[in-house]
Amino acid sequence: MSTNNLSYNDQGGSDSAVEVGQETTPTSSNAGAGFGLFSTNFKKNDDLKEMLESNKDSLKLDAMKRIIALIATGKNASELFPAVVKNVASKNIELKKLVYVYLVRYAEEQQDLALLSISTFQRALKDPNQLIRASALRVLSSIRVPIIVPIMMLAIKEAASDMSPYVRKTSAHAIQKLYSLDPDQKEHLIEVIDKLLKDKSTLVAGSVVMAFEEVCPDRIDLIHKNYRKLCNLLVDVEEWGQVVIITMLTRYARTQFTSPWKEDGLFDENSETAFYESDEKKTKNGDEKKSYMMDPDHRLLLRNTKPLLQSRNTAVVVSVAQLYWHLAPKHEVGVITKSLVRLLRSHREVQYVVLQNIATMSIQRKGMFEPYMKSFYVRSTDATHIKSLKLEILTSLANEANISTILREFQTYVKSQDKQFAAGTIQAIGRCATNISEVTDTCLQGLVLLLSNRDETVVAESVVVIKKLLQTQPTQHSDIIKHMAKLFDNIAVPMARASILWLMGEYCERVPQIAPDVLRKMAKSFTSEEDIVKLQTVNLAAKLYLTNSKQTKLLTQYILNLGKYDQNYDIRDRTRFIRQLIVPNEKSGALGKYARRILLAPKPAPVLESTYKDRDRYQLGTLSHTINTKASGYLELSDWPAVAPDQSVRNVEVIEPVMIHLYFYYPCPLITQALHQGWSIHFNTAESDEEKSSSQSSEESDKSSSQSEKSSSESDSEQKKTTKKPPQKKTVKPTAKDRYYNELFNTGYTVLSQSKCLSRSLFSLCILTPCPLSCAAALLQVSGPAFVPEKRHDLLHRMTGKGLSAQYQFPRQPCLYQPTMVSVQISLTNTTDHPLEQIHIGDRGPTGLDMHCFNTVECLLPEASVTVSLGVDFNDSTQAANFQLCTKEDQFSVSIQPAVGELFLPATMTEQDFRKEQGKLLGMNESSATITMAAENTTRQPISRQVATVANLGVVPSGQDNIHRFAGKTASSGAVVLVTVELRESSAALITINTEKSVMGPMLLRDLKRALTRA
Repeated sequence: MSTNNLSYNDQGGSDSAVEVGQETTPTSSNAGAGFGLFSTNFKKNDDLKEMLESNKDSLKLDAMKRIIALIATGKNASELFPAVVKNVASKNIELKKLVYVYLVRYAEEQQDLALLSISTFQRALKDPNQLIRASALRVLSSIRVPIIVPIMMLAIKEAASDMSPYVRKTSAHAIQKLYSLDPDQKEHLIEVIDKLLKDKSTLVAGSVVMAFEEVCPDRIDLIHKNYRKLCNLLVDVEEWGQVVIITMLTRYARTQFTSPWKEDGLFDENSETAFYESDEKKTKNGDEKKSYMMDPDHRLLLRNTKPLLQSRNTAVVVSVAQLYWHLAPKHEVGVITKSLVRLLRSHREVQYVVLQNIATMSIQRKGMFEPYMKSFYVRSTDATHIKSLKLEILTSLANEANISTILREFQTYVKSQDKQFAAGTIQAIGRCATNISEVTDTCLQGLVLLLSNRDETVVAESVVVIKKLLQTQPTQHSDIIKHMAKLFDNIAVPMARASILWLMGEYCERVPQIAPDVLRKMAKSFTSEEDIVKLQTVNLAAKLYLTNSKQTKLLTQYILNLGKYDQNYDIRDRTRFIRQLIVPNEKSGALGKYARRILLAPKPAPVLESTYKDRDRYQLGTLSHTINTKASGYLELSDWPAVAPDQSVRNVEVIEPVMIHLYFYYPCPLITQALHQGWSIHFNTAESDEEKSSSQSSEESDKSSSQSEKSSSESDSEQKKTTKKPPQKKTVKPTAKDRYYNELFNTGYTVLSQSKCLSRSLFSLCILTPCPLSCAAALLQVSGPAFVPEKRHDLLHRMTGKGLSAQYQFPRQPCLYQPTMVSVQISLTNTTDHPLEQIHIGDRGPTGLDMHCFNTVECLLPEASVTVSLGVDFNDSTQAANFQLCTKEDQFSVSIQPAVGELFLPATMTEQDFRKEQGKLLGMNESSATITMAAENTTRQPISRQVATVANLGVVPSGQDNIHRFAGKTASSGAVVLVTVELRESSAALITINTEKSVMGPMLLRDLKRALTRA
């Protein structure tokens, strides 16, 4: 190791060192000096390839370490894939681990090469080393090819029953990958998830809940029996698993428990009183007062998540905070305050998310964070978005008691060099003035003083805020309007100028001398103003025309003429509308009578609200809450149920475990398997009678004490349940099954059990068989075949089969055995002079192939023939189905190789439905090619015949003579297959195939091109 470390330091320590895994090429002085910058190093990584192909494991291990170092630094090492994948079967454990790390990274990019080693991965799934088994499954699930879906499904099922929790955790991760690759496997994956949810390992819990959230988040019924176990395991689960479990349990609790926020009820935490006192509690007036009784499982969740508020992981703390916010009674939510404030000392990214959650909380419950108000003061080192969030929170926390302190803080913020932050502070001052009427005048005076500020941004924002505040009390602040009119010439920001013009027009009757003069100035500069200023100028002219037409009539006509020819169509339209409204003529209708009521109608005062007011509709801590938009995959929290669902669904029947007493140590792999399956095993050595009696007495005393503790805890948690007598201990005699197990061990083990506990055998051998693919929803109506080819294919030649000849053909009929299978007819012929007996199918392959065999042919006479039917699920692949055709004496290896067109079922649909489905299958789901068709194939009938010969597709009616459409679906997964043949000029045609099966599309296109181009 020391030499390896030294070599790394030597390679990366100096400036002149060569990058890891690369070699320099010696060049001539002239060429190197002139073109060294543009030269290509063709010997790049050659040294690594040589090391990987050597016979020494030490060199290979060193090469893999350097390759992993390349990947860690962001370098592309994909060109080494062929050299690396050769070492996947190495016997060196360390080397194999590094190879699998590499393959996980590049298996998805180099799928073809990875498929060549798939048998090695399958063997590695049985490796004794748990890391190798897990790595093999990880690589297998990284190969995103639909053809290996059955293999992945089988591997996941086997890994879910593995003795190692690390492998079971990896199987939970692979579930999500397989579901994204083939959603049709959902039902089978749910079965695996249900099994893994029952796992007691904390290493598996977080991963399987994540798989549950991805595959079947609506299957709440899977959580019922595991709810209490997840709550109790929560503290020991790894941090990111805690986040996933808490989020899931939050949604679960909102569907299973009643609301603890009932305002008309009394919160009764002491259920002892509720049990022993009268069921009906009445007030002095005789009215019944409802008391809220929290479900013990609800309390269990809150109690077990509270310690996680001290977690070092920010995401865990935020998850617990959102759980308490959405689930806890209002008087208990305050426990999350200190933990959230503690997170404000973290990085700015963490601060941003935490402050967003606090901003939402502070709007509804100000009292939670008011004692920590100083924690939200802005620091000079804060980023702008952090400053804006702190402003939001300070504004929400403002009240009559602390407003003076907050306003003094705001005065400092207005002087900030950050213009965006200063503008936000002015908006915050306006919100405080609106919410607290006692400081409205003070805030207005301060904002008016800001109008003389040198910064245009501060002045503009002040004008906008003053405009909104003046709408609340316009009669008392005419002096402020006059002051703003005087500053109009010095303000250049368009929004501020537009706000002043709006104020002039809205309250023109209160400033009759100033408003016409402002309009006169605007008439001079109308053509150079921004669009928003021009619109408000037109509005001001219209209002002054209605209130003071003597002074402003000519000015109004002039401005309307300018607006009539403006470049912006909005301004032109507004000008025409205003002219017809205020200037009556013969063409104007009755609307002109209401011009004053339309333009001078009293406007409601604007409400200055926080931008975080409506964000509580999203669950806190989620991406949707952060971006204030429903993100993809967001699961909404349901409303509290009016009546709590049945609590008994979470009760788990406790079965006494089988006791296996080992009187002396004997190594046996079945013991490890028994421990994994939840069996209780006691290891005992030979003891004297006194030791046995003393141990028995101590066990009985322990049992009695544990039972007393259990009964006391049950009485505390479950008040309405009547106390039950503990079951008396009974001596159980060994049964016949127990004696069988003793004989099976033959090592002196004694198995004591109750008969009802022996529902599963400890020593049963579980053989996992390939699970058939789930049938996709039948979106299309399957029709009869348009054409059935009579061509037969040789399955077994009579010379090879010792007189037994076999041919097969595809009848193109739906399979009777299973909808996902392709029907195959096999014709068996006996060419010998003696009968052939017991003709049947033997071993089949590849692994995961689902085949329905024909019944055994007991006897086939000489020169006789018989036709049998076979069903094969090819899994939407042209991979050959290999099996053995056996007789009583011999067995022959044969294979059925399907053409891609035989894997479809014809379907009927309308032209409109065809186009709709075709629109969903564009981009990578579309394959097309332009061909020159044979002269005989340019009419409808030959085209239909040629397409039907190649593929089992149905004809779709077409309203166009030059376009021919065909539709079908794959037999295994039900994926839609659409074919379009569009005829063009001079015998040219465009063939387009739309299907989500990206491998089958090009293969079908190739066959159609060959059929349509030949005569």
